[in-house]
Amino acid sequence: MITLRKITLENRRAIFNLEVSEEQRRYVASNLSSVASCYVLATNGGHPFPFAIYADEQPVGFVMLTYKITGYELPTIAEDSYCILRLMIDKHYQNRGYGREAMTKILEFVRSFPAGPAKYCWIPYNADNLPAKKLYESFGFRENGEICNDEHINVLRL
Repeated sequence: MITLRKITLENRRAIFNLEVSEEQRRYVASNLSSVASCYVLATNGGHPFPFAIYADEQPVGFVMLTYKITGYELPTIAEDSYCILRLMIDKHYQNRGYGREAMTKILEFVRSFPAGPAKYCWIPYNADNLPAKKLYESFGFRENGEICNDEHINVLRL
């Protein structure tokens, strides 16, 4: 069973040590860098939501959600929208359905509107990352034609 859990003093090192495979590193920042970005966003008016992804009691991944601002170039739909800015499953736990289960939990959380109302959830991805594109599209995300920071923008109407 997949759950999203807060990053704590007790689990932070395990989360920071999770890694994607060598060929996927160009697609996603390290979890340590992402948590640092959350701090910067939170102290500058943003609404970041970093979560550890657990399979039962084992940390297997990380997700970073934001509301409105991300600290990066924004697509036109970003105002009053949620963004799945980072999503990763550790290389040892891939191809087990954890990414799909995590996405279900992520969207449940987003649809609770924890930072405020929103019409959209968006996710940036590199066009070469076909497994990510396939996953996002299976949940109803569609490209809106925008490219920000060299990444395609996929949008889901909430």
